[in-house]
Amino acid sequence: MHRTPKASRAEILMSDVGVRHRDITGGGARAAVFGASDGLVSNVALVLGVAGAHPSAPFVKIAGLAGLIGGALSMALGEYVSMKAQRELFEKEIALEAHEIRTRPDFERRELVQMYRRKGVPKEVAEDFAEHIMKDPELALHTHAREELGVDPTSIGSPVEASLASFASFGVGAMLPLLPWFFTTGTSGILLTIVLAFFGATSVGVLLAVFTGRSVLKTVARQVILSGGAASITYLLGHLVGLQGA
Repeated sequence: MHRTPKASRAEILMSDVGVRHRDITGGGARAAVFGASDGLVSNVALVLGVAGAHPSAPFVKIAGLAGLIGGALSMALGEYVSMKAQRELFEKEIALEAHEIRTRPDFERRELVQMYRRKGVPKEVAEDFAEHIMKDPELALHTHAREELGVDPTSIGSPVEASLASFASFGVGAMLPLLPWFFTTGTSGILLTIVLAFFGATSVGVLLAVFTGRSVLKTVARQVILSGGAASITYLLGHLVGLQGA
């Protein structure tokens, strides 16, 4: 029977170069999920806090809309600045690494050998592996960037994408607990806000679990508990303030 020759260890290692995982540095998906979470938690707390003090629809709507707009703008600007700084740092380090590969290829090859030796790869295999990688400047840059910087040069984040995703998702999350106050007031508004907040927290928890790969049940429970805790505290404080002002 004809047997297919087993791949060498170096070939197996080489086949792993370029294996792509989910993009968690691009910023869009991450910003959207966490933006929705922040928008929901912050505005359900704000809406119920104001409703606890004065459960009149106009007051709650004004506070909720202010929280939505201010929070969404703050999240978007913060996300843009942080992602821009991160991207500029990565670009600087990647450019420096590219310069080193061009001007000191032997040093970079030895550095690569040492990195794989530290991972337990035999010397001969590590040298063969490094030799193959350094023959392709682009592959060499990608490999050094991943191994030394922990980043993929083709996926270093988009500040604009992250900013827009954060703004939109925060707005959606923040609008959910505010919706009932456009149609009702008082106890009905409070109860509907709680129901919608629970639905929103559950949905965000599921998305976070999918995004992080963690247990859906635990992530949903954490999201619901945190949202509920924030809402309960602000409602109680608002109610106490309302009693003092009565």
